[in-house]
Amino acid sequence: MEWFLSMTYLWLKAGHIIFVIFWMAGLFMLPRYFVYHQESEVGSAEEARWVDREGKLLKIILWPSLVVVWVLGLLLAYTIGAFASGWFHLKLAFVLALSAYHVWLAGYAKALARGDRRLSGKHLRMLNEVPGLAAAVIVIMVVLKPF
Repeated sequence: MEWFLSMTYLWLKAGHIIFVIFWMAGLFMLPRYFVYHQESEVGSAEEARWVDREGKLLKIILWPSLVVVWVLGLLLAYTIGAFASGWFHLKLAFVLALSAYHVWLAGYAKALARGDRRLSGKHLRMLNEVPGLAAAVIVIMVVLKPF
């Protein structure tokens, strides 16, 4: 298994980066969809379209990307022996937090679909910053490996 992983390392890395991009794009899009959803009239055809869009984004892009990112990321970490590195632990903590954020967004999409509009548009716009901040820390850890 180790031989196979080392021979395919660059392919694993490329796939991981590609699916991280897909995942991050979805994490940036979904809160923006929520803003537009909340600005639509309750019970309107426009609201139904936003519920459909949010569901498709989660089902077609976000959930599959999350799974592939985790599988390839863990394979990469195993291949390079990253589990013993401090930088990897911090990166992993931020990826776990981003995954929890993803799950929370999926739950909020269900709440919106039921008509539960708990957050303001301003709060949702602020949520758009979460993936960017997490990505900055993750990239710094991976590229610089400061500890």
